[in-house]
Amino acid sequence: MRSSPLAGLLIAAGMALCGASALHAQPYPNKPVRIVTAAPGGGVDFTARLLALGLTASLGQQFVVDNRGGTHVSATTVANAVPDGYTVLVHNNTIWVAPLMEKANYSMTQLVPVVLASRALNILVVHPSLPVQSVKELIALAKAKPGDINYASGPVGSANYLAAELFKYMAGVNLVRISYKGGGPAVNDLLAGQVKVMFATTGSVTQHVKSGRLRALAATSAEPTALAPGLPTIAAAVPGYESLAFYGLFVPLKTPPAIIARLNEASRKYLELPDTKERFFNSGVEAVGSTPQAFDAEVKADTARMQKMIQAAGLRVE
Repeated sequence: MRSSPLAGLLIAAGMALCGASALHAQPYPNKPVRIVTAAPGGGVDFTARLLALGLTASLGQQFVVDNRGGTHVSATTVANAVPDGYTVLVHNNTIWVAPLMEKANYSMTQLVPVVLASRALNILVVHPSLPVQSVKELIALAKAKPGDINYASGPVGSANYLAAELFKYMAGVNLVRISYKGGGPAVNDLLAGQVKVMFATTGSVTQHVKSGRLRALAATSAEPTALAPGLPTIAAAVPGYESLAFYGLFVPLKTPPAIIARLNEASRKYLELPDTKERFFNSGVEAVGSTPQAFDAEVKADTARMQKMIQAAGLRVE
């Protein structure tokens, strides 16, 4: 008995549907994943590249770092991406702080926290020509000479900018901001004495402190830490002060829970490896790893704290 053309079409359609179902059923990921992140260099890019290595090894597909420049570009790209787990974001606090100070094309409600990968502190350093040996002495000098002391800062919303502005607000001092596009030029001018104060990453100034070209006063963590051995905290002089940079992985809203769970599990296993912890630590960063729920709570708590400070200090993007 010969089959009809219609029967042949139905069989072909059925086979196509079965093939599509089988493809859909393949475990995530079954193709390369794009990690959208900030410009090359710096803590965000460093974290993205380490996570890409770990996730590639763990999940068997290539995780490719896509440097997309500023906060708004990278966050907007992922917020508007298809929520299938193949476009993810690695970034820091600036993605939830920036919208508090300027209009953004994305909302944090469009992004789902997956894992808090790492956190870093800054070190309050001064040029040796500044006659201060402690945070209390810096505050006293700044109050005696309001507006006379300047500080180096990255872009508005960057970790060192927020650390400095939070210090100004909580200590009640007036330091004049000198803006730089990146940490490298800022440190160079600090070394030259063109600026006197900076809230710098540990990796960028540790050697200069050891050589005596810069003087370290305190760490921005709430408690003393091995990331800044021997340094007191700013909180010891300014109770309640804490300023950390958080680096984490996000996916678009409506990404399936199973994909979020898979990314979280693979990330946490990688972040728990001794070699991974050492690589982060040697760069002045603490590897963390967290549940999505814990990271979400961290984001919300930091947002509320920074919003209060931003509103009180009247901070806005120029």
